[in-house]
Amino acid sequence: MKYVDMHCDTITSLYRSEGSLLKNELHIDLEKMKKGECLLQNFAIFTFIKRQDSSFAYKAIDYYYEQLKANADKIRPVFKYADIEENDRVGYMNAMLTLEDGSVVDGELDNINRFYDLGVRMIGLTWNFENGIGYPNFTPDLESHESDLYQVNTKDGLTDFGIEYVRRMEELGMIVDVSHLSDAGFYDVLKYTKKPFVASHSGARSVCGVARNLDDDMIRKLAERGGVTGINYCSAFIEDHNEEFTSIQGMVDHIRHIAKVGGIDCVGLGSDFDGIDNKLEIVDCSGMQLLYEALKPYFTEEEIEKIFYKNVLRVYKEVLA
Repeated sequence: MKYVDMHCDTITSLYRSEGSLLKNELHIDLEKMKKGECLLQNFAIFTFIKRQDSSFAYKAIDYYYEQLKANADKIRPVFKYADIEENDRVGYMNAMLTLEDGSVVDGELDNINRFYDLGVRMIGLTWNFENGIGYPNFTPDLESHESDLYQVNTKDGLTDFGIEYVRRMEELGMIVDVSHLSDAGFYDVLKYTKKPFVASHSGARSVCGVARNLDDDMIRKLAERGGVTGINYCSAFIEDHNEEFTSIQGMVDHIRHIAKVGGIDCVGLGSDFDGIDNKLEIVDCSGMQLLYEALKPYFTEEEIEKIFYKNVLRVYKEVLA
């Protein structure tokens, strides 16, 4: 079954190593995507704002397009919803460009337009640092590389600039992504936007209590808005106090819970491939059909289609200009 994945860090990793999207040793390359039956892959440009500035994002975007141009016989970029249908019709996989940490606009709303013109169609407002747009649920210690994964921030949400930011995104037809954002920020996005938004790579906090996952009320509110949560494959977000291995059953548990709480229409996939370093039962994206088989005892074929691609495509169709 074909699938849509709302988040990976593959292009960022490839840019740093000057690697090839066609074939590499990462979780995602075009050969693995084809084998796994990928319909659309979101490629995030992640900027570590404490160590990099916005120039990194622009250079990584250039690299993204270099890789797409070199492999134009296999994959094409998405700028509007109709591109997805047309690329699929003629046999190409789809690539959508996204940002992880929206502060690369350097405090200028018009730079959101600039990134839109460069093809960005989804922006994760924050990563794990306060950034002038909003606040995360936890902040890592840069020296010890440790953080309290269970630290929830219900006080600090979007800044005034952040409110203007999400409104500008909606005007342009860009998808707001609340993964990494604080709980307070989630509710601010809900308050100050009108269109569906997503948590591109998060899970269910009732199944695994880390702050990066959504609690049941957030899942319900996201569903009521018509949004989608993309299940994150990171072991620490799948099972409490597990940083070593992601089982398929653990992923299924999150999908079942989100579907139970918010309905079948609000759950999708958001692997975080090449942004996670634990071992996985689904070793890379070529193994996505293993998840399809694991969902069969719990869901109908129509429901699995929604989980694998239809729910996310519905949001894209509604939001993208």
